[in-house]
Amino acid sequence: MQGIDLREYKGKLRVKIKAWRASLSPEEKAALDDGVRRRLLATYQYRDCRTLMIYVSTPIEVDTRAVIEAALASGRRVAVPRCVPGTREMTFHYIESLSQLRPGTFGVLEPPEELPEAVDPEAPLMVVPALSLDAFGYRLGYGGGYYDRCLSRFAGQSIGLCYSENTCYRLCHGRYDVPLKAVLTEKYVRRIDRREGGQHGRI
Repeated sequence: MQGIDLREYKGKLRVKIKAWRASLSPEEKAALDDGVRRRLLATYQYRDCRTLMIYVSTPIEVDTRAVIEAALASGRRVAVPRCVPGTREMTFHYIESLSQLRPGTFGVLEPPEELPEAVDPEAPLMVVPALSLDAFGYRLGYGGGYYDRCLSRFAGQSIGLCYSENTCYRLCHGRYDVPLKAVLTEKYVRRIDRREGGQHGRI
């Protein structure tokens, strides 16, 4: 945005949010994660999806492991991301168990390359990690651009997960930042309606 050093702005915000998350006790984080999980599993986006495309959480992120296990138990297909070495691209691969994952890029658990790739998933929902989310669906990620590249080609439903403490009304964003279709925290779900100029409502 004009007059703002976007890299510096995002960098400072990342440091602030990571410090806040690191300050949470295990009990506090578990309570927040449980609130997010219950709210996500109750959404119509999750109810209607046949394929759940979802990140595998790291300790500082909103936990997704319980969501993955619930989705697998329900009979949904679950696909998780793998960073393609030497690029800023991701591919999603179907898993049948969290035990299939191995440490990959940045030490994040990833599916082995040989697992089937989710090339044309049926009724997909993509659940995206975020350090911060705003009321218009824009997210603060980790700076690699992996999800923005992926979302620019994705036609299904997308939901960003974040703690309510880390949300704001409007994030400064660049031309390549891709907004999500819904924002979800432990307190609320907000659907983003592009047809009305970015208006939004809780659902």
